[in-house]
Amino acid sequence: WRGSQEAWLDAAYDALLDSGVDSVKILPLAKRLNLSRTSFYWFFKDREELLVALLARWREKNTGNLVKQSEAYAESLAEAMLNVFDCWLNKELFDAQFEFAVRSWALQSPDILAEVHAADQARMEAIGRMFMRFGYEAAQADVRARTTYLVQIGYISMQAKENLALRMKRIPEYIAIYTGQVPQQRELDRFFARHGYKPE
Repeated sequence: WRGSQEAWLDAAYDALLDSGVDSVKILPLAKRLNLSRTSFYWFFKDREELLVALLARWREKNTGNLVKQSEAYAESLAEAMLNVFDCWLNKELFDAQFEFAVRSWALQSPDILAEVHAADQARMEAIGRMFMRFGYEAAQADVRARTTYLVQIGYISMQAKENLALRMKRIPEYIAIYTGQVPQQRELDRFFARHGYKPE
């Protein structure tokens, strides 16, 4: 058995999160998978191609899903922001550990740093368009989008930890600050239900 492209990519992802990009090397990955080193070459030309695929996975998951969430249907701007906040609570939508690992990688590589900057720009522009959909002028939308996004990246970069109850308690205030709207209780109820949270 040679594994699969997905298995090698999963192993690379695990190694990146565990120990950084320097640990994403063919022989250690082969040992992780209990496969021969030569099996790797059925799926990737070289380590560089694997790293490109790993970065594409990050881009598709974190940037792609954040953009989709910013474009999702919402009755109000507060609800639209709650759609974006789904990313911060659902690892299937936005993988904060992956984000931290890629940003750490970017400290060693100008090319990866450029990728991160491009992702940041695309994400902020998407959130900005969301604000404009609900009537904000471009300049206001830009600043509100930057505030929304950069606070969350600060959470990730600082590896700030909050338990779910505290996070959920703070969310209505964040929504009010970012959007200028207090979320309706029914909007919060739908959001809480999506994340399996029941307020006490």
